[in-house]
Amino acid sequence: MDPLKFVVVDLETTGNSPKRGERIIQLSAVTIENGKITDQYTSFVSPGKPIPAFIEELTGINDEMVQDAPAFDEIAPVVHKILEGAVFVAHNVNFDLSFLQAEFEESGYVPFDGPSVDTVELAKVAFPSADSFKLSELSSTLDVSHVRPHQADSDAYVTAEILLYFIDTLNGLPLVTLEKLRKLSDHLKSDLYLIFEQILHDKYERIEDLPEGLEVHRGLAIRKKGSLKISTGKADEGEGIEELLKRTVPHYERRGAQLDMMESITDAFHLSKNMVIEAGTGVGKSLGYLWPSLDFAIRKGERVVISTYTIQLQEQLLQQEIKRLEAIAPFPFKTVLLKGKNHYINLFKFEQSLREDEAQYDAALTKMQILVWLTRTETGDMSELNLSSGGQLFWNRLKQDGWHLPHHKDPWVSKDFYLSARKEALEADLIITNHSMLLTDVKMEKKMLPDFNYLVIDEAHHLEKAARQHLGIMMDYPSIKFTVSQLGSLDHHQLYKRLDELLANHSVSMELHPFEMDRLITDFYRELEEAFTVLASTFYKQSKKRSGVNKIQWRLTEDVKKSRQWMPVRMIIERVVSHMKTIEGQFRKVLDTVKEKKIKLSDPEKAFIEEFFSFLLDWNELYSGLSTLFLRALDEYVIWLEGDTRSLPNSLTIQGQPVTVSDQLRDEVFVKKESVILTSATLTVSDSFDFFLQEIGLKGAGTLRLPSPFDYREATRLFIPSDVPEIQQVTNEEYIESISSHLIGVAQATKGRMLILFTSYDMLRKTYELMKDSGILEEYVLMAQGITSGSRTRLTKNFQRFDKAILFGTSSFWEGVDIPGEDLSCLAMVRLPFSPPDEPVTQAKAEILKAAGKNAFSALSLPEAIIRFKQGIGRLIRRSSDRGIIIVYDRRIISTRYGKAFLESIPDMPVQEGDLFELIDQIEDWL
Repeated sequence: MDPLKFVVVDLETTGNSPKRGERIIQLSAVTIENGKITDQYTSFVSPGKPIPAFIEELTGINDEMVQDAPAFDEIAPVVHKILEGAVFVAHNVNFDLSFLQAEFEESGYVPFDGPSVDTVELAKVAFPSADSFKLSELSSTLDVSHVRPHQADSDAYVTAEILLYFIDTLNGLPLVTLEKLRKLSDHLKSDLYLIFEQILHDKYERIEDLPEGLEVHRGLAIRKKGSLKISTGKADEGEGIEELLKRTVPHYERRGAQLDMMESITDAFHLSKNMVIEAGTGVGKSLGYLWPSLDFAIRKGERVVISTYTIQLQEQLLQQEIKRLEAIAPFPFKTVLLKGKNHYINLFKFEQSLREDEAQYDAALTKMQILVWLTRTETGDMSELNLSSGGQLFWNRLKQDGWHLPHHKDPWVSKDFYLSARKEALEADLIITNHSMLLTDVKMEKKMLPDFNYLVIDEAHHLEKAARQHLGIMMDYPSIKFTVSQLGSLDHHQLYKRLDELLANHSVSMELHPFEMDRLITDFYRELEEAFTVLASTFYKQSKKRSGVNKIQWRLTEDVKKSRQWMPVRMIIERVVSHMKTIEGQFRKVLDTVKEKKIKLSDPEKAFIEEFFSFLLDWNELYSGLSTLFLRALDEYVIWLEGDTRSLPNSLTIQGQPVTVSDQLRDEVFVKKESVILTSATLTVSDSFDFFLQEIGLKGAGTLRLPSPFDYREATRLFIPSDVPEIQQVTNEEYIESISSHLIGVAQATKGRMLILFTSYDMLRKTYELMKDSGILEEYVLMAQGITSGSRTRLTKNFQRFDKAILFGTSSFWEGVDIPGEDLSCLAMVRLPFSPPDEPVTQAKAEILKAAGKNAFSALSLPEAIIRFKQGIGRLIRRSSDRGIIIVYDRRIISTRYGKAFLESIPDMPVQEGDLFELIDQIEDWL
């Protein structure tokens, strides 16, 4: 078999669509033969039209540069010759290939008719855990030099290097994996099968050993599990932490507050008491609790559980902070990261899914990603994978949900990642988990976490919210539709049809005749559709009361549930729930029959029974959610609907949460543990922990405040503009216009490097549009949450890449965004972060406080807003060398009596008032 010749092409163009007359302005083609780059051809191309400003900004290519360049028809014969007998390769191949074909046709040449390979698709297969499949992100991760992004010569060369890197990566995979990848590659969009055929042809020519660290079980190559035991250099175990830090940390600087925190936690563990610690930015909070937790765990033989708010923070602790702990500790120790079971893959279900003829693109691609990932993962945790949304839906079929049949019948049970993680946890000194799993475990009879008595809760300001969400119920229309549609009917080859065939093969019958069951399922689908139509229509009528607002919330009080308008909803939901109960009852009985009769099932049938069992768990959760939210009286719960009136019922979400969780947290967490440590950078309001302690129901705990060691008086200035209107005295539109023009002036003075925080998405969008449309900030990159594509992490990374960047954020951007150094020099807050008074949970809590004779504003709204404000302030100064300016546009911070509480709760810093010109003078002097 002759080696493949690849030609890697990249084009820069005047726009996105050749059909709209857009043209090529630069072309580069890199030739690869015998696995090596042998040539590169590059040319500017005259487009015969002006280059748009945004293309010039993106590529750095202007009209002058293409003025004397050849037209495409002049270089067409050269390009045609280069492509002869080659595989056409590009990063996002459809774009480059369709453009080139259009230009060939325009020039009177036959379009290229050879195979093509998309390096985006290749990256997804060969590097399934990449954070991003963008060219710039991949080159940075793989350490490939990318000199001029968005210029064709640089992009094409980098794409060629990445192609060779990934072919080399695939070459290192075992034969069993490659054979499966080759078969699945028939269903991809580009011709990757050619690469697999070439690799397999070369492998069949020689005998190879299995790569080290891998094993093959039932035809699947997986990574052997390594021990998580961590050993460190021997040292004197009598050394104190300060001596260890001095000896192991280069350029060690003593942090008094961190040492105080360590001492306080050690005392709390030894005295079996609860402790609440606010540790400001720069204290070194993570190490401040990790060291005493580990030291206590080793000395006392007690495991300590560390819980943080999100799975990302959990990963960060393991990958960064635990590594630092390894360097310090003079003894071996073991840390395990534990998540909920459906984060782990069920290998038996996956093995059987590979036997299906898979024509569906997302499923085929996801199977390929998993095959490669299994040769690398030691955890089996799906969050390591970067799956498409279709891939995540397919993952639902493969997730670990426990077993219906005796689990020793699962031929993969000895390799199961979830059981392995639990076993590792039994031997661990430290277990890292998240609030969600911690609270799930509290509710479950069969615990996932092994017994423990010592607990550290990081990001503790989120505990109350996490507990409310976790003890609550949330469901949305698309998820409900997706869950129930998996059942199908006898006309569709989905779960019910497959179950019916399995039962017929083994002469097992259901109570209901298959056709009666089919009619029941069809009736259920019709009733469910009608239920959501009625619900959406009732909800839509509420929106008429709020003109001009598309996204609305509607609280379902007990009065609403008793009203005449609610009766049709209640009646149809009762029918839906009744159908669901009957359908589930029938399926449960038949699954139990299959189990009790000990029918001899084939492996595909066993895997299918487990898949059906998983489906019934999801079905039951849906059934109990609908009946709880719509049909039961829930005095202690707040229930609400939310949605966008432009896309009902698809945007409809129904939620229910307990109004308070203090009793549950006290009874299930604090009372049952010997010692609980709660810590965060923001727990106090005006130097007091009272609000936080009351929200979580904790009494009798010790408290400790450790302010940030940073010198905010030197590092920061807080400005309050005097030339913007008071929020309450103007319309929303007038306020946004005033803020936007002010922000434009500030952005020019700070040269971007600015984060603007909003409390409402609507205000963010309007401000972003006004600033963008002004035309004044053309040389600035404006990025906005929910408008510019990408997750919070992606937006933050992109913000750091550009010199003149402005980032607009709401909700999640008030905290957890870490932009140290000069990348962020200015933080602007458009409003003080009060929750809207009609927000359902705020409203319900306020009613309880009023009933108890308390002032809901001072007891709830104000302290909540202050903690959020402190979080926002914390975005600016992340290191001792950082400097920056904070602008608070909301004049209530100085014009109201309560405004003082905001300023008292943040680190001491100079506060100044002034108009835009004074502010700009100050910025220019100071920055």
